[in-house]
Amino acid sequence: MCVAVPAEVVEIKEHEALVNFGGVKKLVNIDLVSDVKVGDYVLLHAGCAIQKIDKEEAEITLEIFKALAEDN
Repeated sequence: MCVAVPAEVVEIKEHEALVNFGGVKKLVNIDLVSDVKVGDYVLLHAGCAIQKIDKEEAEITLEIFKALAEDN
């Protein structure tokens, strides 16, 4: 099973973006997604942004991940 994680774009650096997910910041490749801007939310898989998603959807997904982590 593959899981993509939502993250907020906080900085753009050519073909990469610095993203924040759950307080963790990481540089990821954004070549697969067009027109990425600071403040956008993207889905991350294997170090690459694979899709833009809206903020509400990202926040709901992050809450689900948080609840799952607390149950373990």
